[in-house]
Amino acid sequence: MVAAISGLWIIVAVLVVLAAALIGIYNVLVRKRIRCQEAWSQIDVQLKRRYDLIPNLVEAVKGYAAHEKDTLERVIKARQQAIDASGVVDQAKAENFLTGALRQLFALSESYPNLKANENFMQLQEELTSTENRISFSRQHYNDSAAVYNTAREKVPNNIVANSFGFKKQDYFELEDAAAREVPKVSF
Repeated sequence: MVAAISGLWIIVAVLVVLAAALIGIYNVLVRKRIRCQEAWSQIDVQLKRRYDLIPNLVEAVKGYAAHEKDTLERVIKARQQAIDASGVVDQAKAENFLTGALRQLFALSESYPNLKANENFMQLQEELTSTENRISFSRQHYNDSAAVYNTAREKVPNNIVANSFGFKKQDYFELEDAAAREVPKVSF
């Protein structure tokens, strides 16, 4: 009888330890997933700032380069696609397209010396460059957070808990085009 009670206590103790371990793993995965979400929201904040700057930049260019309508429309279209994008992969694709359109817009300034000298354009250009740097930092932070989360999610025994509770792999915010990996050149 004493041996049966001792065996029962051992089984209960093992179950308690296993439950505590599962709860601990679950909480670690939740914490890392929330860090990824927080890092993504920082990217979102910087992208919003970028999207707010673009219409002002387009307006500044319009007065000097009225016949460059196609380039201006491409920038506006790319901005809207980036705003409408959802998810990490779609957002990265839209940002690639927007970066290319902005490069074309800045290339216009080389053809218009008065635009290059415009104080408003230069200020907008500087703000956009600063924002691009912030976006780059935010992307790095997000990708680092995603790597930590994905690594924790795939380790044994974490992978058992992750698969049981639906912890999905986080996508990385990657740029496809090697040229898009560079900050748009805005030197005047």
